[in-house]
Amino acid sequence: MTAPIPTRVHYHKTRRELELDYADGRSFRLPIEYLRVYSPSAEVRGHGGDDAVLQVGKKDVGLANITQAGRYALKLHFDDGHDSGLYTWEYLLDLAEHQARYWRDYLERLEAAGASREPLGIQIKQL
Repeated sequence: MTAPIPTRVHYHKTRRELELDYADGRSFRLPIEYLRVYSPSAEVRGHGGDDAVLQVGKKDVGLANITQAGRYALKLHFDDGHDSGLYTWEYLLDLAEHQARYWRDYLERLEAAGASREPLGIQIKQL
């Protein structure tokens, strides 16, 4: 089954949220930190098995840009330099519909690793 394409995608820069509106009236606001830690890239998810990399220190991450990849996905360009991985319409809808559970799982994994959402110091961004 193919996920619907949002009728509107809007980045709320101040709140660091990506809003997705759908023709059926549903609307979701996804925190950019959430999207970053659940990036579909191999760099984050690994190449299969248990080699996923827990993302830490991403609390203040934002978006530098959003581009569309064909008719099937968005490419999110995060201001921490991460921009690999395509967020298909199916993946975005899955993240939206299961946000509470996925976020809880992420926080539990952070706690188990003794890690934090807080950035580890001064961020230096490449120009």
